Amino acid sequence: MEDLMQKIVSLAKRRGFIFPGSEIYGGLANSWDYGPLGVELKNNIKQEWWKRFVHSRADIVGIDAALLMNPEVWGASGHLKNFSDPLVECKKCHNRFRADALDESQVDGRVKCPGIFKNGPCGGELKLSESKQFNLMLKTFLGPTEDASNIVYFRPETAQAMFVNFKNILDTNHPKLPFGIAQQGKAFRNEITPGNFIFRTREFEQMEIEYFIPEAQWEKYFEHWLGQMKQWLKHLGVSDKKLHYVDIPDGERAHYSKRTVDIEYEYPFGQKELYGLAYRGDFDLKNHMEASGQDMRYTDTETNEKFLPHVIEPTWGVDRSVLVAMLEAYHEEQAPTAAARKGEPKEEGESATRVVMKFPKWLAPVKVAVLPLSKKPELSKVAKDIFETLSKEFVCEYDETQSIGKRYRRQDEIGTPLVVTVDFESLEDKKVTLRDRDTMKQERSKIKDLASAIHDRLQS
Repeated sequence: MEDLMQKIVSLAKRRGFIFPGSEIYGGLANSWDYGPLGVELKNNIKQEWWKRFVHSRADIVGIDAALLMNPEVWGASGHLKNFSDPLVECKKCHNRFRADALDESQVDGRVKCPGIFKNGPCGGELKLSESKQFNLMLKTFLGPTEDASNIVYFRPETAQAMFVNFKNILDTNHPKLPFGIAQQGKAFRNEITPGNFIFRTREFEQMEIEYFIPEAQWEKYFEHWLGQMKQWLKHLGVSDKKLHYVDIPDGERAHYSKRTVDIEYEYPFGQKELYGLAYRGDFDLKNHMEASGQDMRYTDTETNEKFLPHVIEPTWGVDRSVLVAMLEAYHEEQAPTAAARKGEPKEEGESATRVVMKFPKWLAPVKVAVLPLSKKPELSKVAKDIFETLSKEFVCEYDETQSIGKRYRRQDEIGTPLVVTVDFESLEDKKVTLRDRDTMKQERSKIKDLASAIHDRLQS
């Protein structure tokens, strides 16, 4: 299974999905940049999520709040006091680790320290300091002087901006319960032990909803959102067999949560969290009302009753969605021969194993590739005209380098659902070959009907 992770990391860099951050300067630990294909994949996830949970619902509105907030927000939310991890230190190399991330056999000193010196691994018997709490928020200074009065924090979650703007939404949109506020955006956590590619990083992106409800209905809407998250995972192409829904027991939940379900996935490196669903009660609105002095209560227009709504919070990680989508899409398979495809044209190297990323069609970063059979000017002209037309409707790629077989294999490896091939017959019959990624089946289609044919296949 670890081998799969290595293949995904290699493919991600080789094909332009995800690059190591600041690579020409030796990189920055656990920093990653999304390349040309990666940004398309990521944006497809975000746009589909927004369409599904904001544009297609009358009960949810969106916001896009600032990354930096008044530090009093984090005092009221409990982050300054409670947002921390237990930290231990090796007495020899002074590397620090999350105490809860070390195995019991490591904690009692029976194995070698996994820490790293500048000149190599520590390797000494693991003897640790007492556990201390380490706050995970990234701190900086706002203004010309670096003193306590100018300290601010990069937000460790997107949620608080939705609570802080709750009153603004009531005053401008006048929604009726139940209703939600949605947001996508970056969050920052000074993780002690980031790693496993884009699974755990210090800079990441979230998609969150704060869904405000009457307290008496929390169980109903908790189940509703659990169902919505399950439907999203199916839409993303994630196998049910690799998913686990874990109810977090008392004493292990976040300080604000009255019920939490972690949606966990079987990654190559183990079963770990993918998404989360929490019932936050009225913890946030109550604390912000007390700290700010602003009335955050909702007024029922029918009874004139004023009260603080309770909150159901479904949270999706964008980067983890990308990772899981790539893990699920990755396939190595024996390509069917031309004979098996009933005499269709042979593809160079087709007897070899091909790598194909079988993304759901809506998710694929490139929808259509346009390939002239060769670099002959007459073919290139027709192919470029087709590309110009199709690119107005679909995300397209044009490629005339290398042999046609190698170009097919490249499109398979980046997950392109359809390939249009312009050959010499196209000059005569005004038709092109339309190739399907998953079946490798090839059909002739009239150029004038091509956009419609592609649309139909992408919707199927």
